[in-house]
Amino acid sequence: MKKALLSKIPDKMPREFRRLIAASRLYDSSSSPEANVWFIDRGDGFYLKCAARGTLEKECRMTEFFHRKGLGAEVLEYISADADWLLTAAVPGEDCLYEGHLAQPKRLCDTLAAALRKLHETDHSGCPVWDRTADYLAAAEKNYRAGKYDPSFFTGNFSCRSAKEAYSLLSAGKSALQSRVLLHGDYCLPNIILKDWKLSGMIDVGCGGVGDRHIDLFWGVWTLAYNLKTDRYGERFLDAYGRDRVDVPLLQVIAAAEAFG
Repeated sequence: MKKALLSKIPDKMPREFRRLIAASRLYDSSSSPEANVWFIDRGDGFYLKCAARGTLEKECRMTEFFHRKGLGAEVLEYISADADWLLTAAVPGEDCLYEGHLAQPKRLCDTLAAALRKLHETDHSGCPVWDRTADYLAAAEKNYRAGKYDPSFFTGNFSCRSAKEAYSLLSAGKSALQSRVLLHGDYCLPNIILKDWKLSGMIDVGCGGVGDRHIDLFWGVWTLAYNLKTDRYGERFLDAYGRDRVDVPLLQVIAAAEAFG
């Protein structure tokens, strides 16, 4: 995870967190325009995330749930005022973009698949987001109606020639999607933390909940192709996860949904 050392505390930071940051090194660790993320280098480390008001509430609840399952970071503080602020303890280890992990792509692929199978076999009783699949499909429908379409989510030999074709595929296949397993929702290399090649935890679980496993499977295949710059590991990933739980045509349905954001 990238970290850029800052020379001063950002002006907008609430005083509740300034005391924690005092006499500590502060790093900008942001990776998207929707949120600011800072790493606080104190003790075992902390991460502080800031986004628009109301947008981190679900992530806070899902992070707390993942932590109770031994799969995520500990939530230390959540504040919703002019903006949302979420403070968590750092998960020990390095994310899967760490050069030591990328240097062994086959091992990384197999480890990523095993971690995902473990997640999907975790008891999801009490999960605060009980039907992530419905929310997921509703968002795709809304974005299609708004004219959003990004064909870059099609990988390998599969693609749709237009938004209309992708929407037809989604409409025909969406009834087969179910809500049966605990999802991460954004299962990408930067969000999976390993320590000594064992799963240490998962971060950025705001898109998680109980949903269809193929959402995470799609992202697992996609992130390996995107970050390793080759389609070579997609089939290996599905083999390592377990073909007994994979319906390949549903991955194409998910790709069509993701094309609408």
